[in-house]
Amino acid sequence: MTAETNTVDPSLHPAIQSAKEKLDAHLREIIQWHFSPDTGCPFWLDWASKSDWNPLEEIKTFEDITRFPHFQDEWLRDLPNEVWIPKAYAERPFHIFETGGTTGMPKQRLSWDDHKLDYSEFSNTLDEKSFPKGAKWLMLGPTGPRRLRLAIEHLANVRGGSCYHIDLDPRWVKKLIDRKEFDTANAYKDHVIDQAVTLLKNRKGIHCLFTTPKLLEALGDKIDVVEAGIKGVFCGGTSMTPQMIRFLVEEVLEEQAAFVPTYGNTLMGLACSRPLKPEDKWKVTYYAPQPRAILRIVNPDKTEETKKYGELGRVELTTLTKEFFMPRFLERDEASRRTPCELYPWDGVEGVRPFGMMEKKIVEGVY
Repeated sequence: MTAETNTVDPSLHPAIQSAKEKLDAHLREIIQWHFSPDTGCPFWLDWASKSDWNPLEEIKTFEDITRFPHFQDEWLRDLPNEVWIPKAYAERPFHIFETGGTTGMPKQRLSWDDHKLDYSEFSNTLDEKSFPKGAKWLMLGPTGPRRLRLAIEHLANVRGGSCYHIDLDPRWVKKLIDRKEFDTANAYKDHVIDQAVTLLKNRKGIHCLFTTPKLLEALGDKIDVVEAGIKGVFCGGTSMTPQMIRFLVEEVLEEQAAFVPTYGNTLMGLACSRPLKPEDKWKVTYYAPQPRAILRIVNPDKTEETKKYGELGRVELTTLTKEFFMPRFLERDEASRRTPCELYPWDGVEGVRPFGMMEKKIVEGVY
């Protein structure tokens, strides 16, 4: 099965069915948790009290998730944080992670352990030769209130290492680009890259790197990344075109360091990629951390409809953890639906890019 194939491999059917049964059971558990007065959060308990149907009785399989309306990002902007605290977590202090915020109030998600679980599981997918246990990490990406700051450090710690960080504010970069202040934006990028170069030159044992495609390219303009000691690059961001990936793998990393692309955000967690093969033609397919999060590729004009394999549609995210229940959130991304694979026997997404990118100019900033 290749990236060009839109027929599910029959040998995967038992694994696909098993994954579906696991998802349905997990969904029922999460619904019971969030809609029970003993454990649920105020928002969903209040929502259920005003609804004309009962999720506790009527949600049986993931196909039933369309009974819920689309989750609105304004709820995470405008409502007080307290409405999202499950009763079972009421006595525990929480992390506050933000997404967006280029204009106005950012979306905020509360978290206790989800970010650690996501990255602990991701750690299990990394090759020890490229991401050595005990190695130090460099986190060269969005910091501040984003969960990446703590998540990458947790990943390093789980693998027995420590993590260096470069302070970076993508909101400021996006504003500069929006105002066409390109010289200032490039000066800020140089400022960030210079700090990374300084660390790589003066601190031994940094063999693992998290960064974005554009920042990895900029780093490669200033220093030989492989000679600097980097053995593995964990890369996230929306600029993952086949052309960009090929350039980073062949030119920046010279095929000497591993390149592991991922797709994730504060609301979903971390979607892993299927290992690249020659037949993929540098196209990356991502798989959500099911059953904790599920990605659907939907018809943007009729979102209850799932697109066929190979078709382009809007990304719809459902998050199912005890910390956070978020049904049917329409991401600001579009992608093509891809078939399950041996590692991840559920639907994948390929070619993730900002929704409507072909029809309008999208400001991506440093990503």
